[in-house]
Amino acid sequence: MANITAGMVKELRERTGAGMMDCKKALIEVGGDMDKAEDWLREQGVLNSAKKSSRITAEGIVDSYIHMGGRVGVLIEVNIETDFAARNEKFRNLVKDLAMQVAAMNPKYVSREDVPEDVLNHEMDLIRNEALNSGKPEKVVDHIVKGRIEKFYSESCLLDQAFIKDEDKTVETVVKELISEIGENIKVRRFTRYEMGEGLEKKEEDFAAEVQKAVQG
Repeated sequence: MANITAGMVKELRERTGAGMMDCKKALIEVGGDMDKAEDWLREQGVLNSAKKSSRITAEGIVDSYIHMGGRVGVLIEVNIETDFAARNEKFRNLVKDLAMQVAAMNPKYVSREDVPEDVLNHEMDLIRNEALNSGKPEKVVDHIVKGRIEKFYSESCLLDQAFIKDEDKTVETVVKELISEIGENIKVRRFTRYEMGEGLEKKEEDFAAEVQKAVQG
């Protein structure tokens, strides 16, 4: 099996506009040949969806999902190009599936591009320091950081997560498959996840600390 590097994936992404995971899979499938990888993406319909991804999405729906007897709730907005397509049953089913995904997997961001730079830098510093403190050689630390950051994306970013109904695909791949099928661009714009009692424990601890401080003062 050819050694597929991050640089190769980046180059194919720049050439085609396809997603990182799609590019990596294409390169693996064809043994690292860049031209064959581009052909593979075209045959899979990925390039068609990548071209559509630049088109404006001004319609769509906001949907909700309530899970576990009302203990977890999600609101999600997914956009599409036309009002007609927004009424498409497959599109609406996708939105419902995405809301379920957010409820089950609790992503923090829609995509890796949404991760704030300070959050990413902090995560990279933690990983690097942990690797160095565990005695890992400096020359392999960068490789460890790259791998762990990819894992961070796959856990924290909705589009990078494994799809709960088919873990062989990412959420981004599922979205792109529907883009290719219905011929319109689709964008997950935003979501909010609520969990019963979330944050209350900390507020109670803060209140207790304030009371203790007042008593001691």
